[in-house]
Amino acid sequence: MLWNWNTIDSCFLSSSWRITSSGMFAGSCIGVILLTMSLELLRRTVKEYDRYLVRKHAVAASGNDTTLTGTRNPTKANSTTKIRPAVSQVKGFRPSVLEQAIRAFLHMVQFAVAYILMLLAMYFNGYIIICILIGAYLGAFVFHWETLDGSRGATSASQDPTVCCA
Repeated sequence: MLWNWNTIDSCFLSSSWRITSSGMFAGSCIGVILLTMSLELLRRTVKEYDRYLVRKHAVAASGNDTTLTGTRNPTKANSTTKIRPAVSQVKGFRPSVLEQAIRAFLHMVQFAVAYILMLLAMYFNGYIIICILIGAYLGAFVFHWETLDGSRGATSASQDPTVCCA
């Protein structure tokens, strides 16, 4: 495999993905961008699902009737006497089998998409690699736009490095 800028008659992943026209190549580039963006969506989904599990555990650990968003149920008479512990104060917990199965499934899908993108990059087609980079940029822009709270320490970007050995 050598670096190339081929468009027509390029072939990716299988013999059925052979580019026969400029429109087909443009569609492939758009598809690669969307696939890369879906990887960033999956990464955010995994993070949000874990946050959901932590909040759910915090509510269960506090023993009060607080929703997962932190609002109290005004119909409970004693809900004002119990204080929900901060998520950072909740000790670690082990998810249920179903919750772990969902976490493992999300990881598997994320792994599969990342592996397909890696295989696409290994064709060393400059246009496809540029599309992967554009998709990574757009995906991070859209799906990793979150509130930065300095009081909780490092941002999610530094906690979830995608670089080897970090």
